[in-house]
Amino acid sequence: MNIIIPMAGMGKRLRPHTLTTAKPLIKVCGQEIVKILCNEIVKTCNSKVDNIGFVVGNFGKQVEDDLIQVARSLGAEGRIYHQDIPLGTADAIWQAREILHGNTVIAFADTLFDASFTMDLTQEGIIWTSYVEDPSAFGVVKKDEQSGKITAFVEKPKEYVSNEAIIGIYYFREAEKLYKEIKRLIDESIMHSGEYQLTDCLENMLQQGFSFKTETVKEWLDCGNKNAVVNTNQRLLCLEMGLDKIHRSVKSNNSRIIEPCYIGENVVIDNSVIGPYVSLEDNTIVRNSVIRNSIIAHDSKVENAVIENSMIGNNTLYKKNADELSLGAFTVVE
Repeated sequence: MNIIIPMAGMGKRLRPHTLTTAKPLIKVCGQEIVKILCNEIVKTCNSKVDNIGFVVGNFGKQVEDDLIQVARSLGAEGRIYHQDIPLGTADAIWQAREILHGNTVIAFADTLFDASFTMDLTQEGIIWTSYVEDPSAFGVVKKDEQSGKITAFVEKPKEYVSNEAIIGIYYFREAEKLYKEIKRLIDESIMHSGEYQLTDCLENMLQQGFSFKTETVKEWLDCGNKNAVVNTNQRLLCLEMGLDKIHRSVKSNNSRIIEPCYIGENVVIDNSVIGPYVSLEDNTIVRNSVIRNSIIAHDSKVENAVIENSMIGNNTLYKKNADELSLGAFTVVE
């Protein structure tokens, strides 16, 4: 089994946090988004993962080393591929073509989910979906009622077709067939808005008789912007996802922790109320403050503040009262 994770985007909607950290390495519940994603895919596959290919932009050696470690922690070999020019989803997958063979999952890196199924790896292809209230904002699938097979992909339908939205995770039993389709797009310069699109490959495969079925997740979690990340942190804390949520090295003095919360190593909490739905990463200090539904990254310090629905980056000092914040790393506010 191989997993390919395209993640070369710059994460502009999540700035300032993505100015110093690649979006998939932003942490929720103390774990990198991409690590949670990989771990949950591995569970649904119920199969050994040999390679995890990360398709990145110019993120630097440290990010690449961190991604290799994420793969290693899951018993897989991490491989780094580069998409230097953003030429679309199919082009991103093409950069990892050396592992585009056999059982393969393609998973775009800003998608998290709660799934209870185990994938049937004998299926020719599986598209992961989620039921949504307003399908007009998503790409959806149309299916044959008897067989359950996908008969069409419809992008942002103006009239009702289906409320089963594609969440950005795809399984191929023989990824060589996807390889062939992407190569065809590139060789024939089939582009939309200057990009090679995965959807064009899927539609052509469908027309040639390729069989796609769906697996539907219980919950689809977005990490596209600050509010979405904070909400995802809340939902994962509720779901637990197997986390050891409060580290035994935490030092709490005259304080109250309202669970669920994630509190990392060597965190100090004095005269404060933390929670619910708060993640405090390693080496953070909180004094004389109330923090709810927020993420405070590692090595930061918060004093004399009331904070809610906020993200504060690593190595940040904040000593001023506020209701809602989105502060990047290495910031000082006094």
